[in-house]
Amino acid sequence: MPEPPYVNPHPFIELFIGILFLTVNIFVHGAGVRAISQRFSRSWSKTTPTTPHWHVNLIFAAVIGAFALLHLFETLLWASPIYLTGAIANFRDSYYFVLENYTTLGDDTVNLPPAWQLIGPIIAMAGLFTFGWTGSVLVGIMSEFGRWDRNRVNGA
Repeated sequence: MPEPPYVNPHPFIELFIGILFLTVNIFVHGAGVRAISQRFSRSWSKTTPTTPHWHVNLIFAAVIGAFALLHLFETLLWASPIYLTGAIANFRDSYYFVLENYTTLGDDTVNLPPAWQLIGPIIAMAGLFTFGWTGSVLVGIMSEFGRWDRNRVNGA
């Protein structure tokens, strides 16, 4: 009986599948960033220089938590097909593999079969793109906090 095509794919098929998942992953990240940014803007528009610090810090904590959940969901999108195809035997190891590649940790304690090794670096590319994007959004949000602090000090 011949092997299913996903057991030993051609490298171009492997790259195509990796880039397809990378594209979906970044699209999901974009939708998530937009939702988080819109929620932040709605909450932030209600702050004034007299808003208590704890409330402003709670808004920031919510943004950080939302981004963490978004990244965890995105890695779940990678881990699920890796596990479901049997490329990695259990879900925990599959998820760990994705997390170590997505964060570019590169611990290398869990590996894909040799026929699928190109997927790991593609997962790392997705992580670099999405973490960079998250970082840039957080810079913008921190700018808002800086303005709030200045307005608070200047009594505006």
